[in-house]
Amino acid sequence: MTRKGREKFDPRPILRRLGHRPGVYRMLGSDGEILYVGKSRDLKKRVSSYFRGTPRPGKTGFLVSQVRGIEVTVTRSEAEALVLENNLIKAHRPRFNVLLKDDKSFPYIRLDTSHEFPRLAFYRGSRHVPGRLFGPYPNVPAVRATLRDLQRLFRIRPCEDSYFAHRSRPCLQYQIERCSAPCVGLISREDYARDLDHAIRFLEGRGSEIRRELVKRMEAAAGRLAFEEAARYRDQVARLAAIQETAVGGEAGAVEADALAVHEQGGLYCVAAMFIRGGRVLGSRSWFPRVAPGSEPAEVLGAFVAQHYLGGNPPTEILTAIDLEDEALLSEALAAQVQRPVAVRHRVRAARARWLEMAAENARQALELKIAGTAGFTAQLEALGEALGLDRTPRRVECFDISHTGGEATVASCVVFTPEGPLKSDYRRFNIAGVAAGDDYAAMRQALLRRYSRVKRGEAPLPDLLLVDGGKAQLAEAQGVLNELELEGVELAAVAKGPSRRPGLEKVFLAGQPQALILPRDSGALHLVQQVRDEAHRFAIAGHRQRRAKARRLSPLEDIPGLGPKRRRQLLNELGGMHGVLAAGVEDLARVQGISRDLAHRIYDALHPAD
Repeated sequence: MTRKGREKFDPRPILRRLGHRPGVYRMLGSDGEILYVGKSRDLKKRVSSYFRGTPRPGKTGFLVSQVRGIEVTVTRSEAEALVLENNLIKAHRPRFNVLLKDDKSFPYIRLDTSHEFPRLAFYRGSRHVPGRLFGPYPNVPAVRATLRDLQRLFRIRPCEDSYFAHRSRPCLQYQIERCSAPCVGLISREDYARDLDHAIRFLEGRGSEIRRELVKRMEAAAGRLAFEEAARYRDQVARLAAIQETAVGGEAGAVEADALAVHEQGGLYCVAAMFIRGGRVLGSRSWFPRVAPGSEPAEVLGAFVAQHYLGGNPPTEILTAIDLEDEALLSEALAAQVQRPVAVRHRVRAARARWLEMAAENARQALELKIAGTAGFTAQLEALGEALGLDRTPRRVECFDISHTGGEATVASCVVFTPEGPLKSDYRRFNIAGVAAGDDYAAMRQALLRRYSRVKRGEAPLPDLLLVDGGKAQLAEAQGVLNELELEGVELAAVAKGPSRRPGLEKVFLAGQPQALILPRDSGALHLVQQVRDEAHRFAIAGHRQRRAKARRLSPLEDIPGLGPKRRRQLLNELGGMHGVLAAGVEDLARVQGISRDLAHRIYDALHPAD
């Protein structure tokens, strides 16, 4: 059910037709944009609550004032509505919902059970793969460290199947006691399976159980007077004990859990997670979700749990530092998704309570560091505005640079900085064409025209300050482009390196001022200008190198009209490769089957442009 328009929205016709069913509702703006996605066990009650009584304050009131239409999708249960809500939020990213930016997959340890001697290896990707996955782990180093422990303890092979299949003698891993060399038959299938079982139980957090079993084997070997075998068990027990002693928070047994906490400061939010696998804390990770003003911490954490775990592989326990409204519903939906019990809960004690305290401290620390970094850029932007004599502090700075090698494969770059630092999602590169080789001024003009024509059409925001790498000539090109496009409100400056090109001697040319400005070496304004300029230079060089490498991989024959793959192959075969084609005249080219005299002339002219 939808109603659009810029007039005041009347929800009553829609509310009268809504039923008391579970489902998902979508609040729409005047242009049909989805402003907010929500779910409810009773659509009529939940949607009606937005429009009941006097206008509500804060985020909800502002949302209601923007609504021009409502759509609903009825589901069979509230759990189904929760899953649909999560999918719609990820697909449409409504600006009034809490949005989780980082959706990268986590690394795992994978047990490949298809081989006679299975291996444990690093894995990242789809979780619908043969074998068994252990994790997720917070980062790659945590996976590598765990795999190293497994090799030291149980000597499980680390090599690829192709390497394993072609060994005729043990490799270095066997010599340093990190592998039992099943590739050359130095361990039986039964003994390898026993070691693999120990490794799996270790990953499941049953290390104490393994230690007891190894101690019994050590004593049995000593009783049989097999002292070398007993010594190996003794060393294995000692290594296992050392690893368990250094593990953080390993006192809770075979627990698989994520401990989550949220911290808010100055309208910014941080969600931190502690990853516990097998009762061991493997590490932590922090997220900074996009949150509409006025959101509550419980709402932010609840949205995080839904977006992060629905469609993923949740642990057995998800511990939250605060009470979530939908704990039972989330548990039900996640358990149905993975076909095993999943508990979302916040009332915990002992080790679990300590993990939540650690998560809360990590969230606070991460947000403070984030704010400190943001404050640094804000201070530098303020210093830059004062140093350049601008009327207001720039909030968006764009910088352009040109890169080429002798005029070949010219690329222009545009980088963007805001008070949060580099905004890499708005970076752009421009492959320059149709200008004389080495003409940096024409290249700069083309890049600026292409960029700010889009700004003129409303496809990109207008910067407060435009920097170009160069001197007065580049500044004049930028001014000409802005005048041509009739764009106003943009401050212009050019950054030129000093006579010796040493940092700290840069000159800043401002539009409308005859004299260059030299900023103090210790000023935050100069440091920001250098950082922005160097980032534009780096981004341009990277693009130029990619374009140049691609051009050098292509044959000059590929750009000749009428010379398709079959004729190119015939030409190269009959003339002995590219060297023969370059040495051939028009008559020689025309004698090749499929090459007409007109095409031979085109090929010759394309390969000898100076003749």
